[in-house]
Formats: sequence, structure tokens, C-alpha cells
Amino acid sequence: MIFDGAMISPAALLASPLDRRPGAPPRQRQLIQRLRSAILAGQFPAGARLPSSRTLSEELGISRNTVLIAYEQLTAEGYVVADRQGTRVAALSRAPVRSAPGPAAPAAAAARRLERITQARQPRAGSPPFTAGTPALDQFPLGAWRRALERALRESPAATLDYGDPLGEPALREAIAQHLRVSRGVRCEAAGVVITEGAQGALSLCVQLLTNPGDAAWLEDPGYRGAKAAFYAGDLDVTGMRVDADGIVIPESAWTRPPRLIQTTPSHQYPTGAVLSLARRLDLLERARRAGAWIIEDDYDSEFRHLGEPIAAMQGLLPDAPVLYVGTFSKTMFPSLRLGFLVLPQAIAGATLTAAAEMLRGGRRLDQLSMAAFIGNGQFARHLGRMRRLYRERQAALRDALAAHLGVDHEVLGGHGGLHLTLRLPPEFPDRALAAQARQAGMNPGALSSFALAPRPEDNGLVLGYGNTDASRYPALVKRLARLLRQMT
Repeated sequence: MIFDGAMISPAALLASPLDRRPGAPPRQRQLIQRLRSAILAGQFPAGARLPSSRTLSEELGISRNTVLIAYEQLTAEGYVVADRQGTRVAALSRAPVRSAPGPAAPAAAAARRLERITQARQPRAGSPPFTAGTPALDQFPLGAWRRALERALRESPAATLDYGDPLGEPALREAIAQHLRVSRGVRCEAAGVVITEGAQGALSLCVQLLTNPGDAAWLEDPGYRGAKAAFYAGDLDVTGMRVDADGIVIPESAWTRPPRLIQTTPSHQYPTGAVLSLARRLDLLERARRAGAWIIEDDYDSEFRHLGEPIAAMQGLLPDAPVLYVGTFSKTMFPSLRLGFLVLPQAIAGATLTAAAEMLRGGRRLDQLSMAAFIGNGQFARHLGRMRRLYRERQAALRDALAAHLGVDHEVLGGHGGLHLTLRLPPEFPDRALAAQARQAGMNPGALSSFALAPRPEDNGLVLGYGNTDASRYPALVKRLARLLRQMT
């Protein structure tokens, strides 16, 4: 078959018909997966043009909307690009190297650990309007959760009150592995899942298992402060890697001194909302493998994508990716649950699981058993579906309020998912002073510059959470914020 921009024949897209049996995955998901696999395998080179949606739908006997949705999802994930001539396969990096990372040499401990951990701390004021990362707690199905807890109490023997498996309750590990395989494309088995105290516990465990004091580590900049705290607590030599509209940017020169750990939030970068492009994902996987580095994929807010299906996890792109996958139920359930998880790569699972079992203690067993039942009986999936619709509506309402009432030039960053919007503001409105005044006025936005290791002028802005506030309140809240901005001029 000849490519160089030529069209791929519909027959080449599928080696066998789509599965139409009852209970089979939706046809658009089947089509997306087969196209992903073919592109990653190099069967469709860069520049090859996919058939039109009308042609493909007729050839495959499926609706045109099914094909359009599949193409839109692949475009969002960076597998294809759309232009006036149609939809073409994107130019991607390949990752042929399969050697496992080796150990890094230890270095001296950092002397300013505690100061570095606390230097970017912001006041924690509960959950007033615009608090980032707080879900719609008043919409949580407390009745269903109460029944899950009561069942766990009723059916669990007295031995459940003792210490459990330090890696987590087997039922929850199995439920998480099943959920991640289906919803996030993660390659995992229950044996490789470790239950932690939220995502923060998982990040700290990564540092404890894989680093020595003084090891080099890279963080997104601006990025998640919890990751900074975990890395600084491990006395790591931290370097910030800037983020643009396509995610983390790693200069070629940086690889001359490769790190031990690289932290990234590829599906929904925190706080900018950027999605790491597929080309950069593949390049990062290849570079990390060659350099003997491990990638921590913090899949922040990945379940709440408001445009198309959730972006598939980077961990699942390659069968032996050097990725430690971190997740949490703090946003999908509620923060005080404090249940997170870490999926370890198979290459290091044996040794690290043994060490983790010595470092951890199996607790909160009833919560874990309840969470396993909540996932297993379908309540978790139904709750996620309701919350996706609610957060989509709340984000749209906040966008409308900002456009109508903010009254100053601003840029909305990211915004296709999650529980917050990030605004970039002109320098005449210092974000930390503005955030402090907003707290006094009963709101709790985050200052964008506080998320950066070394803030730049473009890091001036506000992080506005919308998950915990009814959409009807946004016009009044934005007007209140606009008054604060006018007072600063």
C-alpha cells in the first residue's frame, strides 16, 4: 500500500468485523482502539489520510456519528490531525528501546528540606467558592455509600478489625485494576496495585521506593504542590520543567543529566489544564527508558473530561512503559475518604512490593471493602456519570460568567476537563495579593504563581475551582471578583 498522503482503504482499518454481540464494547470504542493500535504499531505512517466519515460508515455498516466521535477522540489524543483535506495520521515519536532503568547513585541530602516544603504553602480555608479540587459534596450519594459501609460492617468478621494486607484489601485492588483497565486503558493486574493514603501517599511511596537523597527529579512547572512536597521531603535535587499548551516541555539539553524521577499530569495538567500531546508522551517514554528514569503519571482529574471520552492513560501506551501510575478517590468520591492507589511497573513490582509491604500497614479495611463493593455494584460508575454532566454544566456557567462580568483582559487555560479553570491575568493584578483579598471576601481561588518553582510573568493568574459551587452563584461571585480587580487599578 502506498502512503505519502494517500488515503488508507477502509478494508485496511479492521482485520475483522466490529463485535456486535450483546455486551460488547460500544462500536466507537472498538474503532478507536483498533485505530490507536494500528497507528502505534506503524501500520499507518504519518501523513496517511483516513477515509471520510461518510465513506467509512458505509463500508463498516455503522453510523456516521460513530465514526465522527472516534475521529474526534483520536484528534484530541494526538493520534490524528484534521485539515482541509481530511483526517491524517499524526507524526509520532517511536519508542524502540526496551531496556529497564537501572539504579542511580546516591547523593548528599538537601539542607533546606523543611523550608522548601513550606515555602509555597497557601492557607487552607475549607471549601468556600472557587476552592480548587473540591468535588460537589452535596451531590454525593450518601445513602448508597452508607449501605456499602453497613454491609461491610455486617458481613465482615471480627478479624477485619485487625491489621490487613499492607498493600491493601485484595477485593479493592482487584476492583481498581478492573476499573483502570476498562476506563483508563491502564495495563495492570491486582497484584501490582498498592492502596495508599490518597495520591499524596502514593507520591511519597514512589520517592521512598526508588530514590536516594540528592537524586535528580523533574517536576512540571507550574505544577502540583503535593508533588513538590514529596520530592523535597526525599531530599531530591528538583528541577522544574515548564508547561505549555501541549504539556510538559523538556529541553534536549536537560537529558545530559537525566533524573531518577519525572512527575507529570498528562491527561489534565494541574493547574493549567493542558493535555500532554501523544508525540510528547511517546518521546518522554523513549527518553526515560534510555536514561534509566521513572515517570510518575499522576492521573489528576482524568475521570472528568468534558469534551469527548477521557484521555487514555500514558501508562497503557506501551506494554513495558517505565511509568508508575498514581490515582485517588478524593475527587471522584470525597476528600476525607483518603484512599489512593499506585500501580507499579511489572519490571520492578517484585522487589518494590516486598519493600512496600514492610513500609506500610494495612488499615481502614472497612472503608476499602466498602469502596470495592461500591465499584463492583456499579454505583461508582453511575456516580461518575452524574458528576461528569454536573461539572460540564458548572464549567460552562463559569465561563459565561467570566466572559460577561470579569471586566478585564484574561486568558482561560485548558478547560476541557477537571474541577477548575485557570485564568491568566495581566501583571498589574498581582495574583497572590488578589487571592488574599478574595479569601477575605469569602472566596478561595489559588494564585497561579504559587504553583511555580520559579514564577515567570506568564504565571500570574487565578485557579478557580467550580466543583463545589452551584452554577447559579457564578454571576454574583465573578462580579465580586471583578470589584476586587477594579480596586487594584
